[in-house]
This record gives sequence, C-alpha cells and structure tokens, in this order.
Amino acid sequence: MKFVLATNNQGKLREMREILPELGVGFVTRKDVGIDVEIPETGTTFMENALIKAKAICALSGLPAIADDSGLMVDALDGGPGVYTSSFGGDGLTNRERYEHLLEKLKNTGQRGAKFVCTIVCVFPNGETISSVGECPGRIAMMPAGSGGFGYDPVFIADGFDRTMAELTSDEKNAASHRGAALRGFARLLREREGL
Repeated sequence: MKFVLATNNQGKLREMREILPELGVGFVTRKDVGIDVEIPETGTTFMENALIKAKAICALSGLPAIADDSGLMVDALDGGPGVYTSSFGGDGLTNRERYEHLLEKLKNTGQRGAKFVCTIVCVFPNGETISSVGECPGRIAMMPAGSGGFGYDPVFIADGFDRTMAELTSDEKNAASHRGAALRGFARLLREREGL
C-alpha cells in the first residue's frame, strides 16, 4: 500500500522519512502525485487541522493520506502560540524572527516551561481514520543555540537534555521529539490495521 504525506514542509518530510520506512510500506509526497494546492487550516486544534489536510489530500489523490499538525505550547503564553505557531508574530516572518519574537515575549518572566505537540492523522479512501498524538515537554532557552532542525528548535530544550533541539543529532531528536512520538504511535496503529 502507498501513502501520501500531506506536508510540503521539508523538515517534517525528512523526519517522517527517517521514522516511517520501518513499516515496509511506500510513501510519496504531494509533489510526487502532482498535488499543488493550499489547504486552509481553519481548525482550532491540532487534530482538526491534521484531519482537514488528510481528508483533502486523500480526496485529491485517491490514496491514504498522512497529515500532521504540530506546534509549540508555552506555559507563560497560556498554551500559545499553539495552532498559530507557524504564524506567531505575524505574516512573512522567518523562523529566526519568530523565535526571537518568542524570546522577547518571555524576557520578563521566569516561567520557561513549554512543550511541542504533534497530532498525526491518516485518512483512508473508505473514510476510516487513525490518529496519534505525541508530546515533547521541555523549556524555552534563554538564547538560541544550534544550527540543526527547523522552526523553534534553536530555542527549545527537551526534558532530559541540556542542549537545544537544534543542537541534537538526528537520532537524538527523533527519539525525543513530539513528531517522533506521534509517528511511533501511528506506526503501531498502522501495523495493527495492516496486520504487519
């Protein structure tokens, strides 16, 4: 069976490709199947947004579609930016400008607790869905460090580490990350469904 990965985010694609191949099933990207559409993420939760994307790509491709929605939830921001993580600070900002905006917001608070959350949803052509949620608890660093990863990785330190996500090896990040946890949970559910 072949699955379409609904994301165009190269960082997410890389992480998915590193973790999912152990299932022994094929994966293609939206680009591979000629789908180049913007899907409005109008949900108010990670689950709603992932489901919107997976349903749309499944309908367009006729293949099972895997989508994710993820974000950063910061204690001092009452769980924000949450589903608005990728637009935090305004339109057109770079990743660096977004995490600098976050650091500025937190500069007068000693509260640094945060977590990354990821929801993975797969929609099958028959309408069946499976989903998995992963979390990576940690804290926001005082200043950015590291050149790996993407997004907010340079300012996030996962529990159990003294380095930011951007300073971890790919294997370390996959073992600790919210997306890694969600993908491993998803892989278990998919194995059960497919009898793998």
